[in-house]
Amino acid sequence: MDNERIRAFCLELPHVTETLNWGHHLVYWVGDREIGGKMFAITDLDGTGSGVLSFHCGAERFDELLETEGIAPAPHLARAFWVALERWNALRPHVIEDELVRAHALIYEKLPKHTKAVLALPEKERRRIICKRRKLLAERSESKQK
Repeated sequence: MDNERIRAFCLELPHVTETLNWGHHLVYWVGDREIGGKMFAITDLDGTGSGVLSFHCGAERFDELLETEGIAPAPHLARAFWVALERWNALRPHVIEDELVRAHALIYEKLPKHTKAVLALPEKERRRIICKRRKLLAERSESKQK
Protein backbone atom coordinates (compact mmCIF):
# COMPACT_ATOMS: atom_id res chain seq x y z
CA MET A 1 0.00 0.00 0.00
CA ASP A 2 1.18 3.55 -0.67
CA ASN A 3 -0.12 7.10 -1.11
CA GLU A 4 -1.12 6.61 -4.75
CA ARG A 5 -3.13 3.46 -4.04
CA ILE A 6 -4.85 5.15 -1.11
CA ARG A 7 -5.62 8.17 -3.26
CA ALA A 8 -7.08 6.07 -6.08
CA PHE A 9 -9.16 4.03 -3.63
CA CYS A 10 -10.49 7.02 -1.67
CA LEU A 11 -11.44 8.97 -4.78
CA GLU A 12 -13.60 6.04 -5.91
CA LEU A 13 -15.78 6.36 -2.80
CA PRO A 14 -18.97 8.43 -3.14
CA HIS A 15 -18.72 12.22 -2.77
CA VAL A 16 -15.00 12.26 -1.92
CA THR A 17 -12.83 15.30 -2.54
CA GLU A 18 -9.21 15.89 -1.64
CA THR A 19 -7.20 18.89 -0.51
CA LEU A 20 -3.56 19.52 0.27
CA ASN A 21 -3.31 20.86 3.81
CA TRP A 22 -0.54 21.74 6.24
CA GLY A 23 2.05 21.67 3.47
CA HIS A 24 2.33 17.94 2.94
CA HIS A 25 -0.87 16.17 3.97
CA LEU A 26 -3.44 14.94 1.47
CA VAL A 27 -6.82 15.17 3.18
CA TYR A 28 -9.84 13.17 1.99
CA TRP A 29 -13.28 14.66 2.62
CA VAL A 30 -16.78 13.24 2.46
CA GLY A 31 -18.39 16.11 0.61
CA ASP A 32 -16.61 19.29 -0.35
CA ARG A 33 -15.52 21.18 2.74
CA GLU A 34 -17.05 24.40 1.41
CA ILE A 35 -20.52 22.88 1.81
CA GLY A 36 -19.88 21.34 5.22
CA GLY A 37 -18.04 18.16 4.25
CA LYS A 38 -15.85 16.46 6.84
CA MET A 39 -12.50 14.73 6.55
CA PHE A 40 -12.25 10.98 7.00
CA ALA A 41 -8.63 10.17 6.12
CA ILE A 42 -5.24 11.88 5.80
CA THR A 43 -2.01 10.70 4.20
CA ASP A 44 1.43 12.17 4.84
CA LEU A 45 2.99 12.79 1.43
CA ASP A 46 6.59 13.35 2.48
CA GLY A 47 6.85 10.98 5.43
CA THR A 48 7.85 13.61 7.97
CA GLY A 49 4.78 13.20 10.16
CA SER A 50 4.06 10.66 12.85
CA GLY A 51 2.27 8.24 10.51
CA VAL A 52 1.70 7.44 6.86
CA LEU A 53 -2.10 7.29 7.06
CA SER A 54 -4.60 8.53 9.63
CA PHE A 55 -8.31 7.80 9.58
CA HIS A 56 -11.46 7.97 11.65
CA CYS A 57 -12.36 4.59 13.12
CA GLY A 58 -15.13 5.33 15.61
CA ALA A 59 -15.26 4.59 19.31
CA GLU A 60 -16.02 0.90 18.80
CA ARG A 61 -12.85 0.16 16.77
CA PHE A 62 -10.46 2.66 18.37
CA ASP A 63 -9.13 0.53 21.25
CA GLU A 64 -9.09 -2.62 19.13
CA LEU A 65 -6.97 -1.00 16.42
CA LEU A 66 -4.57 0.45 19.00
CA GLU A 67 -3.73 -3.10 20.08
CA THR A 68 -2.17 -3.67 16.65
CA GLU A 69 1.56 -3.05 16.42
CA GLY A 70 2.26 -0.09 14.15
CA ILE A 71 -0.98 1.73 14.95
CA ALA A 72 -1.10 4.68 17.34
CA PRO A 73 -3.58 7.38 18.28
CA ALA A 74 -3.56 10.05 15.58
CA PRO A 75 -1.92 13.29 16.76
CA HIS A 76 -4.48 16.06 17.38
CA LEU A 77 -7.36 13.76 16.36
CA ALA A 78 -7.25 10.85 18.81
CA ARG A 79 -10.00 12.30 20.98
CA ALA A 80 -12.26 12.09 17.90
CA PHE A 81 -11.32 8.40 17.53
CA TRP A 82 -8.72 8.69 14.78
CA VAL A 83 -5.77 6.32 14.49
CA ALA A 84 -2.50 6.61 12.57
CA LEU A 85 -0.65 3.84 10.75
CA GLU A 86 3.03 4.29 11.52
CA ARG A 87 3.97 2.29 8.42
CA TRP A 88 2.12 0.93 5.40
CA ASN A 89 2.43 -2.71 6.42
CA ALA A 90 0.79 -2.23 9.84
CA LEU A 91 -2.37 -3.64 8.23
CA ARG A 92 -2.94 -5.70 5.10
CA PRO A 93 -4.06 -3.70 2.06
CA HIS A 94 -7.59 -5.11 2.01
CA VAL A 95 -7.96 -4.34 5.74
CA ILE A 96 -6.85 -0.74 5.13
CA GLU A 97 -9.44 -0.46 2.37
CA ASP A 98 -12.14 -1.89 4.68
CA GLU A 99 -11.18 0.63 7.37
CA LEU A 100 -11.35 3.51 4.89
CA VAL A 101 -14.81 2.42 3.72
CA ARG A 102 -15.89 2.27 7.38
CA ALA A 103 -14.35 5.71 8.07
CA HIS A 104 -16.15 7.16 5.06
CA ALA A 105 -19.50 5.71 6.20
CA LEU A 106 -19.06 6.91 9.79
CA ILE A 107 -18.26 10.43 8.69
CA TYR A 108 -21.08 10.50 6.12
CA GLU A 109 -23.53 9.67 8.88
CA LYS A 110 -22.28 12.67 10.91
CA LEU A 111 -22.73 15.19 8.08
CA PRO A 112 -25.29 17.96 8.63
CA LYS A 113 -28.65 17.50 6.90
CA HIS A 114 -28.03 20.42 4.54
CA THR A 115 -24.73 18.90 3.40
CA LYS A 116 -26.36 15.53 2.73
CA ALA A 117 -29.09 17.35 0.80
CA VAL A 118 -26.51 19.02 -1.44
CA LEU A 119 -24.71 15.70 -1.98
CA ALA A 120 -28.02 14.11 -3.04
CA LEU A 121 -28.45 16.65 -5.85
CA PRO A 122 -27.56 15.82 -9.45
CA GLU A 123 -23.85 16.35 -10.08
CA LYS A 124 -24.26 19.42 -12.30
CA GLU A 125 -26.39 21.23 -9.70
CA ARG A 126 -24.09 20.14 -6.87
CA ARG A 127 -21.06 21.56 -8.71
CA ARG A 128 -22.88 24.83 -9.29
CA ILE A 129 -23.67 25.17 -5.58
CA ILE A 130 -20.09 24.31 -4.57
CA CYS A 131 -18.68 26.80 -7.08
CA LYS A 132 -21.03 29.50 -5.81
CA ARG A 133 -20.02 28.75 -2.20
CA ARG A 134 -16.30 28.92 -3.05
CA LYS A 135 -16.81 32.27 -4.73
CA LEU A 136 -18.67 33.60 -1.69
CA LEU A 137 -15.93 32.39 0.67
CA ALA A 138 -13.24 33.98 -1.52
CA GLU A 139 -15.10 37.30 -1.49
CA ARG A 140 -15.42 37.16 2.30
CA SER A 141 -11.72 36.41 2.62
CA GLU A 142 -10.82 39.37 0.39
CA SER A 143 -13.03 41.75 2.34
CA LYS A 144 -11.45 40.65 5.64
CA GLN A 145 -7.98 41.31 4.26
CA LYS A 146 -8.86 44.90 3.33
